[in-house]
Amino acid sequence: MNHEKIVLVTRRTRLEGLLERFNTKAQARFYLEHEGLDFQGYQDEHDAYRGALEALRRALEFGLPVHEIDRSFLPTYLFTAADLVVTAGQDGLVANAAKYVGGAAIVAVNPDPSRIDGILLPFQVGQARAGAAAVLEGRARLREVTMAEARLADGSRLLAFNDLFIGPRTHVSARYLLRHGSRRERQSSSGLIVSTGAGSTGWLSSMFNMAAGVGAAFGGGAAPRPPRLDWEDPRLVFVVREPFASRESQAGLVAGFVEPGAELVLESLMPSGGTVFSDGVESDFLPFDAGAVLRVAAAGERARLAAPGVSDASTARVDVPPPPDTGSGLAAP
Repeated sequence: MNHEKIVLVTRRTRLEGLLERFNTKAQARFYLEHEGLDFQGYQDEHDAYRGALEALRRALEFGLPVHEIDRSFLPTYLFTAADLVVTAGQDGLVANAAKYVGGAAIVAVNPDPSRIDGILLPFQVGQARAGAAAVLEGRARLREVTMAEARLADGSRLLAFNDLFIGPRTHVSARYLLRHGSRRERQSSSGLIVSTGAGSTGWLSSMFNMAAGVGAAFGGGAAPRPPRLDWEDPRLVFVVREPFASRESQAGLVAGFVEPGAELVLESLMPSGGTVFSDGVESDFLPFDAGAVLRVAAAGERARLAAPGVSDASTARVDVPPPPDTGSGLAAP
């Protein structure tokens, strides 16, 4: 594939968020110190991120246009399969980007390993050029990560890299009809989580922690263990949060797998306030009010994450030229 451009996805630092609120650094400092917080920590974090971005920009000089966008523009940016996407931020930035980039490969860079664990971030800044070059030259080893898809009858849909939330917009009960295979229940709960393999160690695992803690506190049996799925596993896992049993609602169908080719179907019974969002981004959502029928299944497309090394199909060694030396003393580490 001939790539046409590189899209560098960034995020605001905590300090930049404060400057947007308080207009000046002095006011931001006063606010933090008044709350007993360390302003210097915010400044150091900001400086480290901005330094990493500067080095990364130089590392990505391949003669292709480089478009730099903030994560807030992901839902509206027009990606193509001919793009190479590079993310610089925490794991959540990768999850947010993966839903919108289509078939484009993602090189996920950890801009600050001293502060970011980076489960989804296999490249440090100094490795980013080699990783990007491998994708551009067709040598990259790509992990095909299963995503979830929620689709309404009108064709609108939402993808999830980690998980979908289906339920109430505020702290009230969600009411809906749930169908899983041949089973069907009318339920009242605080919503459902539908997790991918990539998300199985996140929100899904916290629900199992809660179940284990409740069982241990009240003399329950063996604690349930969350399923551990590979990122490529084609199955999804659903769990109903806090199901309430009453004359009008049941609590028997509360968890299970969505197998390949199958789907989870929900019909909303909520007059208003129903929502579907993914990966913790509440601002990008599908409405789920009375009469809406939602179908959830593994998505047809997958996220393509570059991994260190080269593909099995590639045997030739290609030397990656170093990034241009600008003499600034900020070369990639």
